[in-house]
Amino acid sequence: QESAAYLRESLPQIPRVGIILGSGLGSIASEINDSISLPYASVPYMRTSTAPGHSGRFVCGTLNGVYVICMQGRLHAYEGYSASDVAYPIQVMKELGIEALILTNASGGINTSYAVGDIMVISDHINFTGLNPLVGPNDDEVGPRSHDMSHAYSPRLRELAKQAAYQQGIHLQEGVYIGCLGPSFETPAEIRAFRILGADAVGMSTVFEVIAATHCGLPVLAFSLITNMAAGIVADDTITMEEVADIGGRKAVQVCALVRDIVGEL
Repeated sequence: QESAAYLRESLPQIPRVGIILGSGLGSIASEINDSISLPYASVPYMRTSTAPGHSGRFVCGTLNGVYVICMQGRLHAYEGYSASDVAYPIQVMKELGIEALILTNASGGINTSYAVGDIMVISDHINFTGLNPLVGPNDDEVGPRSHDMSHAYSPRLRELAKQAAYQQGIHLQEGVYIGCLGPSFETPAEIRAFRILGADAVGMSTVFEVIAATHCGLPVLAFSLITNMAAGIVADDTITMEEVADIGGRKAVQVCALVRDIVGEL
């Protein structure tokens, strides 16, 4: 409540949509008009992002006629933060008054029919971190002790995404995201196991945020940009954060166009 109160006092109006930008996708924030930037460090109780390419600030303003609050950079458990720390900004944005949450991330392609540069709308996830942001005392005013995750990724918002992609001529994949703790990339054996489990893409974020969002009643839409093929899929290939950031930067325009059109429909 104190964190949300600080944001409320700092902004000219209440944001309707929250957006989280993943690795290499921070440039999407430049599309926000009449923006106000607030470093995470200025917000009471907020942790600061330390991951490469994550600016660590809220950017608030108008996107396609809708007032939004955008996280230019997210928090990760591999930075040393707890799962509840990672989920905290979502709970703050909900308290602030957002009505929907859009997430983006950079991920490795597990589905062999995918290619680097593909955009995947997430239909479901596998939490392979061994952690959950809701462990501990529950606040029943926020959400129930145990909540349903059957439709964590809103079918209605996924349909909006497919319509926007069709209108823009973007081929949109749809699949299951598996979240790992990181920070090391996965081994080829792990990727083979994940494919058997039904995963199409792998990354080190998103799942805690989605769990927290569904717990407090926020509809979620999430995109994975396939910035590399996962370990072992391409023989003798190596994976680097520089590659992730490079593909993210080059494909950010398409992801931004999708997000912009969807926000306008909310």
